[in-house]
Amino acid sequence: MGDDSEWLKLPVDQKCEHKLWKARLSGYEEALKIFQKIKDEKSPEWSKFLGLIKKFVTDSNAVVQLKGLEAALVYVENAHVAGKTTGEVVSGVVSKVFNQPKAKAKELGIEICLMYIEIEKGEAVQEELLKGLDNKNPKIIVACIETLRKALSEFGSKIILLKPIIKVLPKLFESREKAVRDEAKLIAVEIYRWIRDALRPPLQNINSVQLKELEEEWVKLPTGAPKPSRFLRSQQELEAKLEQQQSAGGDAEGGGDDGDEVPQIDAYELLEAVEILSKLPKDFYDKIEAKKWQERKEALEAVEVLVKNPKLEAGDYSDLVKALKKVVGKDTNVMLVALAAKCLTGLAVGLRKKFGQYAGHVVPTILEKFKEKKPQVVQALQEAIDAIFLTTTLQNISEDVLAVMDNKNPTIKQQTSLFIARSFRHCTASTLPKSLLKPFCAALLKHINDSAPEVRDAAFEALGTALKVVGEKAVNPFLADVDKLKLDKIKECSEKVELVHGKKAGLVADKKEFKPVPGRTTTSGAAGDKDTKDISAPKPGLLKKAPTAKAGGPPKKGKPAAPGGAGNTGTKNKKGLETKEIVEPELSMEVCEEKASVVLPPTCIQLLDSSNWKERLACMEEFQKAVELMDRTEMPCQALVRMLAKKPGWKETNFQVMQMKLHIVALIAQKGNFSKTSAQIVLDGLVDKIGDVKCGNNAKEAMTAIAEACMLPWTAEQVMSMAFSQKNPKNQSETLNWLSNAIKEFGFSGLNVKAFISNVKTALAATNPAVRTSAITLLGVMYLYVGPSLRMFFEDEKPALLSQIDAEFEKMQGQSPPAPTRGISKHSTSGTDEVEDGDEPEDGGNDVVDLLPRTEISDKITSELVSKIGDKNWKIRKEGLDEVAGIINEAKFIQPNIGELPTALKGRLNDSNKILVQQTLNILQQLAVAMGPNIKQHVKNLGIPIITVLGDSKNNVRAAALATVNAWAEQTGMKEWLEGEDLSEELKKENPFLRQELLGWLAEKLPTLRSTPTDLILCVPHLYSCLEDRNGDVRKKAQDALPFFMMHLGYEKMAKATGKLKPTSKDQVLAMLEKAKANMPAKPAAPAKATSKPMGGSAPAKFQPTSAPVEDSVSSTIEAKPDPRKAKAPGVSSKVKGIQGKKVPSKTSLKEDEDKSGPIFIIVSNGKEQRMKDEKGLKVLKWNFTTPRDEYIEQLKTQMSSCVAKWLQDEMFHSDFQHHNKALAVMVDHLESEKEGVIGCLDLILKWLTLRFFDTNTSVLMKALEYLKLLFTLLSEEEYHLTENEASSFIPYLILKVGEPKDVIRKDVRAILNRMCLVYPASKMFPFIMEGTKSKNSKQRAECLEELGCLVESYGMNVCQPTPGKALKEIAIHIGDRDNAVRNAALNTIVTVYNVHGDQVFKLIGNLSEKDMSMLEERIKRSAKRPSTAPMKQVEEKPQRMQNISSNANMLRKGPAEDMSSKLNQARSMSGHPEAAQMVRREFQLDLDEIENDNGTVRCEMPELVQHKLDDIFEPVLIPEPKIRAVSPHFDDMHSNTASTINFIISQVASGDINTSIQALTQLFQIESLAREASTGVLKDLMHGLITLMLDSRIEDLEEGQQVIRSVNLLVVKVLEKSDQTNILSALLVLLQDSLLATASSPKFSELVMKCLWRMVRLLPDTINSINLDRILLDIHIFMKVFPKEKLKQCKSEFPIRTLKTLLHTLCKLKGPKILDHLTMIDNKNESELEAHLCRMMKHSMDQSGSKSDKETEKGASRIDEKASKAKVNDFLAEIFKKIGSKENTKEGLAELYEYKKKYSDADIEPFLKNSSQFFQSYVERGLRVIEMEREGKGRIPTSTGISPQMEVTCVPTPTSTVSSIGNTNGEEVGPSVYLERLKILRQRCGLDNTKQDDRPPLTSLLSKPAIPPVASSTDMLHSKLSQLRESREQHQHSDLDSNQTHSAGTLTSSSSSTTNIDDLKKRLERIKSSRK
Repeated sequence: MGDDSEWLKLPVDQKCEHKLWKARLSGYEEALKIFQKIKDEKSPEWSKFLGLIKKFVTDSNAVVQLKGLEAALVYVENAHVAGKTTGEVVSGVVSKVFNQPKAKAKELGIEICLMYIEIEKGEAVQEELLKGLDNKNPKIIVACIETLRKALSEFGSKIILLKPIIKVLPKLFESREKAVRDEAKLIAVEIYRWIRDALRPPLQNINSVQLKELEEEWVKLPTGAPKPSRFLRSQQELEAKLEQQQSAGGDAEGGGDDGDEVPQIDAYELLEAVEILSKLPKDFYDKIEAKKWQERKEALEAVEVLVKNPKLEAGDYSDLVKALKKVVGKDTNVMLVALAAKCLTGLAVGLRKKFGQYAGHVVPTILEKFKEKKPQVVQALQEAIDAIFLTTTLQNISEDVLAVMDNKNPTIKQQTSLFIARSFRHCTASTLPKSLLKPFCAALLKHINDSAPEVRDAAFEALGTALKVVGEKAVNPFLADVDKLKLDKIKECSEKVELVHGKKAGLVADKKEFKPVPGRTTTSGAAGDKDTKDISAPKPGLLKKAPTAKAGGPPKKGKPAAPGGAGNTGTKNKKGLETKEIVEPELSMEVCEEKASVVLPPTCIQLLDSSNWKERLACMEEFQKAVELMDRTEMPCQALVRMLAKKPGWKETNFQVMQMKLHIVALIAQKGNFSKTSAQIVLDGLVDKIGDVKCGNNAKEAMTAIAEACMLPWTAEQVMSMAFSQKNPKNQSETLNWLSNAIKEFGFSGLNVKAFISNVKTALAATNPAVRTSAITLLGVMYLYVGPSLRMFFEDEKPALLSQIDAEFEKMQGQSPPAPTRGISKHSTSGTDEVEDGDEPEDGGNDVVDLLPRTEISDKITSELVSKIGDKNWKIRKEGLDEVAGIINEAKFIQPNIGELPTALKGRLNDSNKILVQQTLNILQQLAVAMGPNIKQHVKNLGIPIITVLGDSKNNVRAAALATVNAWAEQTGMKEWLEGEDLSEELKKENPFLRQELLGWLAEKLPTLRSTPTDLILCVPHLYSCLEDRNGDVRKKAQDALPFFMMHLGYEKMAKATGKLKPTSKDQVLAMLEKAKANMPAKPAAPAKATSKPMGGSAPAKFQPTSAPVEDSVSSTIEAKPDPRKAKAPGVSSKVKGIQGKKVPSKTSLKEDEDKSGPIFIIVSNGKEQRMKDEKGLKVLKWNFTTPRDEYIEQLKTQMSSCVAKWLQDEMFHSDFQHHNKALAVMVDHLESEKEGVIGCLDLILKWLTLRFFDTNTSVLMKALEYLKLLFTLLSEEEYHLTENEASSFIPYLILKVGEPKDVIRKDVRAILNRMCLVYPASKMFPFIMEGTKSKNSKQRAECLEELGCLVESYGMNVCQPTPGKALKEIAIHIGDRDNAVRNAALNTIVTVYNVHGDQVFKLIGNLSEKDMSMLEERIKRSAKRPSTAPMKQVEEKPQRMQNISSNANMLRKGPAEDMSSKLNQARSMSGHPEAAQMVRREFQLDLDEIENDNGTVRCEMPELVQHKLDDIFEPVLIPEPKIRAVSPHFDDMHSNTASTINFIISQVASGDINTSIQALTQLFQIESLAREASTGVLKDLMHGLITLMLDSRIEDLEEGQQVIRSVNLLVVKVLEKSDQTNILSALLVLLQDSLLATASSPKFSELVMKCLWRMVRLLPDTINSINLDRILLDIHIFMKVFPKEKLKQCKSEFPIRTLKTLLHTLCKLKGPKILDHLTMIDNKNESELEAHLCRMMKHSMDQSGSKSDKETEKGASRIDEKASKAKVNDFLAEIFKKIGSKENTKEGLAELYEYKKKYSDADIEPFLKNSSQFFQSYVERGLRVIEMEREGKGRIPTSTGISPQMEVTCVPTPTSTVSSIGNTNGEEVGPSVYLERLKILRQRCGLDNTKQDDRPPLTSLLSKPAIPPVASSTDMLHSKLSQLRESREQHQHSDLDSNQTHSAGTLTSSSSSTTNIDDLKKRLERIKSSRK
């Protein structure tokens, strides 16, 4: 036993390692207890046990092991460091626990594994479990499978990787152990649940019986998408959210999440790739060439079997493809052709994208082979080409397809068209841009006129498909010349087309002919394509295919890029630019003379050929005048120019006459419809005169005018050929000079480079130096547009000349071509044309390259040459290479088809002779320049091997390879390189040279990319391994490249990719990522059209600057407009005119001073609406992310380009934060001056600011918040209302910042949230802030909870969304939070609600744990804040938070009207919520049985209400509800108890008809007992609502707007008179205070509130005794505290201070010195000047009034009086009530009671009624009313008179108070005007004429101009706040009322008695007055 005591003393961790099992057991037990006690997951205690956990689970003693497993489970669950033990513990569990016989041990083992997965260690666990599957012990295998199955079932397929499991499944199904097979079956079923049919292919080869069993099980599975039931730690919030949704019956939100939950798994991904190249028969290549077709067939069959594998491993398939291609193209046996096609199909399907590199070789062959007629061959070829299409893009094969379209064979044409149609189906608007569509449409349009019907049909189908995919707007320009019949046929075809991607792909249906098409279709080529790639492609997957722009072949001479703008078809103006061309037949001289004589003075024609030059000059002057006055349509241009050319014509000797003549030609060309025919008459003469010293300039002007009329390309060609056909060198040089200028003015588009080059070469060879100089200058100008490739044409010139050319080019280097200033105005009469012009330059840039004549060299690449290049002898190889270099040099520019050359050159790249490798690289460099952008189709098969050479050990070889790669990339852009796995495969090779060169190259190229390459992510794992490479240079290069990878992929993706690294590596890499994140550059802003760049690096891109902004801004505005002419947004014109109108000298000068003077925000009409539409239609990404990815930033940049000044945008998207600060400073400066602009771009500004919230730089953040404060202040002043879109894309991100560690920032964010409530309803803010409470950041949770508290305090319970119950339950969860600040905030928020709402809170919160509940109760006790003072207190604490009255009103003036109706709905639907029902007190709940019986006894049939059309104000209310019958004056008869009465009225208040609503409210306030129940809060909201309604400008627009205002007017008076006077006074004071505080509130609002207060002051003498003065004085105190006298004096109006003084004066006058006793509720009287003010007033009034004691005696006397009178009458009344109670004498009793009441109007019958039932009370009241009506002769107007019940309500004095009481209760007689007013309303309703329409009721002065219909707000309040009646009752009980306040708490006071009370008071007042006299 000595031993025992030894171990007992050891510490726990040593016990756990003890050799005695008892010691270990005890150690484990103690460890378990310790683990359960440690609350902090980061406690150092955990680390002590880090190394022991493996021993816990692998203990050799089974009993001890169980305990160890329990302890280990708790450890893994709670310890922060547990993740480090994953590998060893799970492998211990697999090997030592899963083989235990005890089920408990296995369960715990599984639990431990699942817990590791929960703490984010899923991959490590899965790895160990998969290793366990190789164990020999079947028990272990079964347990491992079971664990995997449970993990998948609980965590879902996102966490558990299915691919490795599926890989081992077939092996498990083959196991000998039944248990293993069964378990495998279960996991197969589970996997099927997650990925459905994707599991079938991998399991197709298992035993058929097993497969059948599986199929049976699979069928039984539920079809819904599965959801994970357990979440990783990082997803725990999601779990909480899901639970809430389930408890609420699964909200829609849940549905939204599910969509993302289950990733769509492609079966292809799960398959294992099969390597087939090595399995090809050894003699395959011999057999396939064999003479016997049977042998060839055998070879093909062997391949067919191999390619049936669904996934093939990547490799070099070029030889195999070549062999198959040969069979397809050349084999005579059609059966083999079909077989080879099948093999190609198999390859394409198995390799997918990896087959793309061979597509270009095979497509032309297959298309040519379509000449075969045999159906099975055609079908095989169709399948092959369709499969191949999916591996590449339409762009890549377009050239081959277009080439075949001109084939003579109709079958080929038909099949090609059908293939195009099928291909289009796979496209979307973005992957089928205009540049691609144009050549296809042109080719197809030829086919629709083909003689063969099948060709026509196929073409119709293809065009129809295109129409469906991109919409009419994009296709129509190409169909301009198609006749209607054919057009209908195309449309008919388009309707039948089914698209692969559903309709989403074709964004426009036919019916929407001119609805907005995705805007990009209007832009051409590259621009459109590149923009759409970011924006409108609906499926990200398709983006891979978005091709880079390529112009479709050289345009026809003389016609620049195709018909005019896209939208033009609908407008009448001359359709595109082609149709502009004026065609005119040549007229004879006689006809011309005749025509000219009509328009020219006769003298003029006679003197034309006079011999006297003066006469000729005079004649020319007249001629000029006549031309100037002529109308364009009437000007016979040809006739006039013929007259000018008439003898002496261009041989005119007098220079003055000649100058005039040339000037007139220019005039005619400018002013008339000048045709090419006319031009040809004069051009010859002009060219002749161009060299003339005196007339040369005039000749040039005339030529420029003609170029403008007839297009520059045509004119230039004519002029050049004329100039070089004559000998005069002066003319030649001047013509060249003119052309140089013309190109600068007109731009380069459409010019025929070939023709020029031959002319320029002639000029360069001229002997005259001036001609040579001019030619060189022209070359310089052309260089600006064409780029360095231009030099290639002149390489064979003499060295001296070449050096001059180079010097000229050098001068031009770095300059950008000027914006075209001519050729635009005339040809673009509509906005759309300008878009076209905006595009043209870019087309031009491309065209230039395509205009260069390309030579076909494929015939020179003979098989001999290829075999030479591959010869064994290096010298012969070198010869071959030299030949190739010669061929390319000679050809200069070549066509993309280069036969077998790529394969041959590829072999030489790994030549053992390094000199040859270098030579090959040089050839490839030449090849890139010669082939231009078309080289991109060789990137995969030739480009990637060049990259491999970067791994060469020789420095010079690597340098050559790098230069070659760069030369290629310059032509192709980066997209081609980064697509697919090729580049990542290169990076994977562990060659340090290759790695460092490649990473260096990527680091240089990635920053220039604008869109993210799809497959870039594949390089990331290899990049990480480079970060840890042994070679220091590789590590450095990898670190340098990191930020550029991150720039495209974003930090999130990069961090996620570290998951597969070893833990040590992961930490290192993450640290580097953090560092890189700080240095991450922004994506390039300028559209640096990298991909569409032709020959020269920068030249063509320079063409963009002017076109880009125009194009962008217009396209974004045009989208929404059917008529392009209106589309010219102000922004555009301002930009365009800046360039055209002023003829800016050159672009460079503009750039230098970068004009920053203009507006920074350009107003684009409908821009914002269009953006919202796009977002709704999913054309652009929804602004929703955890961290902003590049595509969001790109998208925002694109959207901003049309409405933000370019220079500001550059600052905004700069990579350096200081530029962001500059941008913010500019925005602050322009805030006031550009309000409209700011509001127009508000959505974009807010989105940009959300991006700034993700910056790490505090100064930017502070500046952004500063700007936001100013912005929201401005918005509230402008009465702007934030749209849903703006709110949802901004508020969540602002709320993130509320959790910032810096105090200043948090304060600012809270201030902004406060201001936001003025422009966005608090009730809608609430859910956003609620979402913020779910954050992991405890500061954010706490601040959000506080903010919620403030919202409830300021706006009442209505803000709690979706319902107060749900909201409070969510808030209450946080009472148990770990963080103290969060707990406090949650408690404070609930206390705030308690203060507004009383004990109701406990019901709403639901069940809390005892601990939480006790904390809450304790806090409520401490706050001890009486509900009645809540609203006032909040004024002191945060004046700025009070609701801004009129802004809330006005925000709807500009905001959507829908908001109101939604509020109404909300009010209605409240009754549907159980919480809402609970809030109604028992007395006010519907007693359904009562009502049913009641309605049974009294059926009142009433006519329907007149339905007034008020749709203009409200959108229809959606919630169906029973038709409400009209309120009738005798509706009381139907409702025997008060509860049902109230419910009836409430249902009326919530009516959608404003009249019904107002009437019901009037009813409510006529039932005095009810009106008095309205609490301050309710009254405040109601008054706010009513006043706002009266100020709403929209009501005036209604037919009966005036009536509505009058009704509201009367209702306001009712409310003021009938409500509890204390409550209404208090409400008005608070309202006044709010309206004065709110800066954006309209002065009109405050004025009306003050008018109401004056009215109350007038009523004071009558009501003073019923008022709780303490409360009123507390309100005034608070008011004076918030507005001290000085502050009030600063108000614009003096009314507030006068109102306050009047109120206090009246109170003093009525109460005397006693008023000072009523300051009891004020805690600190010194806080305001109230007491001092009262004392001053008292002093003043003491002189006039009697002494205090007098008053008291009077008062005493009156009380004694009252008691005596009461004693006398008691017996008499008791007698009367007995009678009423007996059945027989009821009527008599009632009559006596009525008589008695009439006689003693001050009698109080309350005590007799008090103890009776509710029913009896209403019976007595009703009886008295009936008698009163009969006696007064005011019987009901019979309903049959046809007057609607509404009128009855108004004209019959309401039953609850007699006419006389209406007169008296106000304390003044109501003048006849009120009744007149009512009469007028009635007359109007009946359609009778009111003579004086303009008369306004006496109260309109009180309330004049309206602001919003607040019926919603008042109904909301009535619904939700009726429950607060109880609160006001309690206030009455607390309040220190005068003894004559006779409200009893238990029952509702009967209305008649309240009348009596008032009479009573009046009599007593009279008595007091008389005694005072």
